[in-house]
Amino acid sequence: MAITIRDYQKSDAGAILDIINYNILHSTALYDYSIRSLAQQEAILESKLASGFPVIVAENEGAVVGFGMYSEFRFREAYKFTVEHSVYVDQNSQGLGIGKLLLTELIQLAKKQGLHTMIGVIDAENQKSIDFHHRFGFKTVGIIKESGFKFDKWLDSVFVQLMV
Repeated sequence: MAITIRDYQKSDAGAILDIINYNILHSTALYDYSIRSLAQQEAILESKLASGFPVIVAENEGAVVGFGMYSEFRFREAYKFTVEHSVYVDQNSQGLGIGKLLLTELIQLAKKQGLHTMIGVIDAENQKSIDFHHRFGFKTVGIIKESGFKFDKWLDSVFVQLMV
């Protein structure tokens, strides 16, 4: 198994959509309720690229098995050196080091772009993701209690931060 990390191509959108929609339906990794259409997902990805932000994919034997990206944290000018990132791995490919490869590449890209800090927003029940980020040097910098509501329960958002 040789995992490669490369830039997103429009032909990857369907595989990314499958990963996103699985997480919308089965996890609190995304606080969305409704699955996305291919057109919606393509528009989101193209918007990131048009704004100068990266979208990368992990590929295994020709199949997209994960992706990562970052974009603006907030929309005020003074936040221009801060980004919020996302990393997702296909449910059948977790535990293979794919997330590690994606996050490593995103951190390197952020450094090359002269960014100052990366933010991750993680559901508090997702301890695996919190621990994963801590292994990369991210620090928990805040928790917003009951900031989301999904699957008939209130969810807390954990903010993690890495100075790049």
